[in-house]
Amino acid sequence: MKIIKALIGLILLCIVQSALAQKKVSLKSPDGNIRFAFTLTKEKPLYQVSYKSKALINNSGLGLLFKDSGNFVSDLKMLKPVYKTGNEQYDLVVGKAKHVISNYQEVTIPLMESAAAKRMINIVVRVFNDGLAFRYEFPQQKNWNAYTLTDENSEFNIAGDPQLRILSFKNYTSSHEGEYQKMPLSQLTKNLLVDMPALFEYPNKTYMAITEASLRDYAGMYLGKRGDGLISKLSPLPGQIEIKVKAIIPHHTPWRVMMISDRVGALIESNILTNLNEPPKQKDYSWLKPGKTSFHWWNGDVTPDTSFTPGANFETNKYYIDFCARNHIEYHSVIGYGGFSWYPTNWAGYGTPGTYSDVTKSIASLDMQKICDYAKSNGVNIHVWVNWHALYPQLEAAFTQFEKWGIKGMMVDFLDRDDQLMVKIQEEILQRAEAHHLFIQFHGAYKPTGMSRTYPNEFTREGSYNYENNKWRAMGLTPEHDLDLAFTRLLAGPTDYHLGGFRAVPPSEFKTHFIRPLMLGTRCHMLGMYVVMESYLHMVADYPQAYEGQPGFDFLQHVPTVWDETKVLNAETGGYLTIARRYGDDWYVGTINNSEGRTLKINLDFLPAGTYNAELYQDAPDVATQPNHLIKAVKSLSSKDLLDIPIAAGGGQVMRLVRE
Repeated sequence: MKIIKALIGLILLCIVQSALAQKKVSLKSPDGNIRFAFTLTKEKPLYQVSYKSKALINNSGLGLLFKDSGNFVSDLKMLKPVYKTGNEQYDLVVGKAKHVISNYQEVTIPLMESAAAKRMINIVVRVFNDGLAFRYEFPQQKNWNAYTLTDENSEFNIAGDPQLRILSFKNYTSSHEGEYQKMPLSQLTKNLLVDMPALFEYPNKTYMAITEASLRDYAGMYLGKRGDGLISKLSPLPGQIEIKVKAIIPHHTPWRVMMISDRVGALIESNILTNLNEPPKQKDYSWLKPGKTSFHWWNGDVTPDTSFTPGANFETNKYYIDFCARNHIEYHSVIGYGGFSWYPTNWAGYGTPGTYSDVTKSIASLDMQKICDYAKSNGVNIHVWVNWHALYPQLEAAFTQFEKWGIKGMMVDFLDRDDQLMVKIQEEILQRAEAHHLFIQFHGAYKPTGMSRTYPNEFTREGSYNYENNKWRAMGLTPEHDLDLAFTRLLAGPTDYHLGGFRAVPPSEFKTHFIRPLMLGTRCHMLGMYVVMESYLHMVADYPQAYEGQPGFDFLQHVPTVWDETKVLNAETGGYLTIARRYGDDWYVGTINNSEGRTLKINLDFLPAGTYNAELYQDAPDVATQPNHLIKAVKSLSSKDLLDIPIAAGGGQVMRLVRE
């Protein structure tokens, strides 16, 4: 009898252990440094994240709340997890790297309700060497064909009290622009919506950034304080606050991404967001030409003393087209003049909708066909600015006409939302623009989510508090702000920043100028921004006379906007950043610095074997009073060289290295 009881006990123990084992899932990155641990409890699914055995995220709940159909949080059972090893290699049409290798470990965790409805949701997790991501998937099922989501309760219970570097808002209607805040997590208040990417710096110099990838047919996500941790907050559909997402099943959420490393520069180098997006459907993108562009709105529509009347006319645009043609700038932007658009409208200005507009026509004083023909004959492409309220009601007609005129793309402005409807509108704009061989530059828009892999015609997005603010902000944008943005917003991808201001002044002399805006930081800091900031359509936003004959303009004539390889050489949050980017056989190195002068060592050991003809631009000794001064030197350099380069307060440096 004792033997029988012992056997029964052993069997029961095995059954219990087997049941417990089925409630836990563990997954590691290919290099073993990042670990994801999942546990299913009666109350909710929980997960943890660690890096090199140190906790980054403690037990955090997962769950979804639905309107009129119950919640998917508690009383769940887990079916058999499905594991997968992913090894993908792909080329990006536009990006900070040309060829990308994506290796990861994946698990799909099927969860089913214990109650009668038996609805099923999969939690899919991918762990890379530079981060991890999870999303909720709604598989096709007989008893559930649609859902209305009121909340996604994805928790991020951050371990310890890391330092935050964040952008926050008080409501969901926003151009996603502002100054960044630095504080311990414990000091974050509960009434704020934290935009993404948000950077967490742990005491042991481990870095984690939280953001999202592949935002499609879903609401944009923010982070909000709950207790000592954070929880997802979704932008509600327009006209109400309860409902966040309406969807037909099968469906899935975007990826919730945690970029992780003990080297903050690795977060900038990472391609995890494009890894988590689908490949493009088209095969031929030979029509797509990244490059730099004029943007005369920023400088105040400046023209010199002329024999013509400046305005929304052929002559004013010809002045900028000729400048682009002389200086190898690929695009000229047709905007309008003095706050009024190039297309007929009764709006009060660029951003205030009226009752009438027609983007299939140009105003009487401006012949769009003539402008496009003249630009083409001079090797320059045309793109246009347009308010989305004017564009979207006549999308197909507009794109058909743009293609007929010979326009190559457009800035779509004043979107200012990231609810599910706006997310779908932006993808529709990308899809239909692609069909007409047009690129898109989104302004007043949320951060990128890696969609430039799926739609390479998405050249860049604003979502950044950028140099346009020097036209009206009393203190101007500081070098510190540039660095804050580089370690946060830049992690998401291409960032439109109104680059190219060539009138730097000492901080004591800064004044707001709507026309001919002034800049803080040195000329070399501005040159460095063209390498540090990622954008496939960098602006050269000042007026022609501000550039031609000026020191450093020759660098802008050569610097590319897409890259084959990216390496971060020096990085300290809030301090300085040096990035090297390769295009073909040539390398470009750029540094931006905060307001504390320093000497940086730049090690060229990343260069392949051989020698390079190097053009070096660095701050002149007198930049404290003459910040536009720089020193240019030409040297022969190789991978054996270690350079000591003095960087001024608010300064920078750039190099162009051409293989000999």
